[in-house]
Order: sequence, then C-alpha cells, then structure tokens
Amino acid sequence: MDDDLDEVFRERRRLLALGYRMTGTMADAEDVVQETYLRWYRLDDQERAAVANPAGWLTTVAGRVALDLLGSARRRREQYVGPWLPEPVPADLFRGTAPARIASADDPLDRVTLDDDVSTALLVVLESMTPAERVAFVLHDVFDVPFDDIARAVGRSPAAVRQLASSARRHVRENRAKSVPRAEHDRVVRAFQEATRTGEIASLMRFLAPDVQLHSDGGGFVSAARNIVSGADRVARFLLGIAAKHPELTLEEQQLAGGVGFVFRNGPAVQSVMDMQVQDGRITHLWIVLNPEKLTLWGDAR
Repeated sequence: MDDDLDEVFRERRRLLALGYRMTGTMADAEDVVQETYLRWYRLDDQERAAVANPAGWLTTVAGRVALDLLGSARRRREQYVGPWLPEPVPADLFRGTAPARIASADDPLDRVTLDDDVSTALLVVLESMTPAERVAFVLHDVFDVPFDDIARAVGRSPAAVRQLASSARRHVRENRAKSVPRAEHDRVVRAFQEATRTGEIASLMRFLAPDVQLHSDGGGFVSAARNIVSGADRVARFLLGIAAKHPELTLEEQQLAGGVGFVFRNGPAVQSVMDMQVQDGRITHLWIVLNPEKLTLWGDAR
C-alpha cells in the first residue's frame, strides 16, 4: 500500500505541469492536481487494485478535471479586468515532465515537438482553443495519452478526440512557424534592452515590428494598460513612459520558457515579468504580467 502511495505521490510534479499547460496559471494547476488526488482517494481498495496503471489513470482524470475547470475559467476571464495573460514561469520549472514520444502506426499525423515548451507564446495559442481542443492536444501531443483513453475521460468518441487534437495542432503549427531559435530570440531581446538605455524612441523602434503588440496584465490589482498597445511608435513611447515614471525599478535578466525575459523589482519585491516573441529580427509581441497573484514564483510579489 505504501509503495502504491509513493507511486501516486511521485506523479505530482508531472500532474502540475499538465495542469499548468491546461490552464495557464499555477493556482488553477494546483486545483487540478488537488481534485485529481481527491478522486483517487475516493476510490475504494478494490477500485484502486483494478487500476493497472495509476500514472495513466491520474493523467486522464486530470484531463477531465481540467476540462471542467476550463469552462468556468473562460467565464471568469470574460469579466477579467484588462487583458488576461498566462502566468510566467522559470524555464526549468517543468523540465523533464513531458515523456519522450514514439510515433506509432495508428497515429500518422506528425505531432508538434513540444516537450518542455511552456512559453507564453504557446500558452496564448492554447488559450485561443476551445477547452476540448486544448485538453485533447495537451494530453495526446504533450503527454502521450492514447486517443481511446482521452475519449473515455472527456466523454467523446476516439474519432472526435482525434479531430480535436488535429485542429489544435494546426493552431500550434501556424504559431510555431513564426518562432525563431532561442539564440536569435535572446540576441534581439538583449539588443532591445540595451536600446532602452538610450531613452530614444528611434533606438527602440529598430527592434520593434511595425505591428508589434504589447499586452499588460494587472488583473485589477495594480495599474496596467487596460487595452492592447499596438504599433512600434506607441509601444516604444509606452515603455519609455513607464521607465520615466518608475526610475526605482531594477531589471534582472531571467530565462523564461521561450528564452530571455526580464523581471522588474522594486527593492526586493517583484513588480512585473516581461516576456517577448521575436520574428525576423524584431519583437512582435511583449507580454507584461503585473498581477501579483501570477508572480509568486519569482520572489516576494507586492
């Protein structure tokens, strides 16, 4: 019995990684894991003994829990103050939690290679999917759950789940086609950061795509832009304006899942985390998370 419990507890980090990919926040991921374990503990001894693969059982149940949670989360986010962004996490937080995958004869479609990729860019794409697409994609393409098992978990036919995963995969492929190697991302982001030191709009605009967008998530807890800031000139002015208003902030380079990003602090307290997406040598998206509920992994949030 103790060995069985040890096996179940060892799955916690992997389930948390799954829940985070499903929901985009650590708080929701924790809820997914907690409810999944509760359902395991509610099984009687005979039911537990009948589970041949506890890890697989926990994974599919977590998918079902996440599907239910995503429905309510979507309604909450419709009333969210300002833009909603996924929670930024350190690059190595979930490293090694996605299993190695081997293509099988009954799965002719190439899967998107993701492994430990939980970048903001990917999570934004996942957020645009329906809950069912997101669950099918994450369970199958990331965590290697067979379509038959997913179908039983979400109450759909295997053919329907396969179609959901295929649709989700197209969304991700279209987005990842725009991504660049990490080294190129980091080079552009660091050059952009150096340009901000000049305080000149023209210097910043050299590294911003003409149609760049800046999303700022304060969640109603702190001051943040309520609308998306679009265009190189407006984004450059916005960033320089923030720097001028808050000279007390210090900047730290940090490795995020998508590459180099920045953590801003006011003394020891984390004020925000900035992540960026790069294409063709310029920044196309900036995501700034200021909501203190999404900054707990980076130190003392204010």
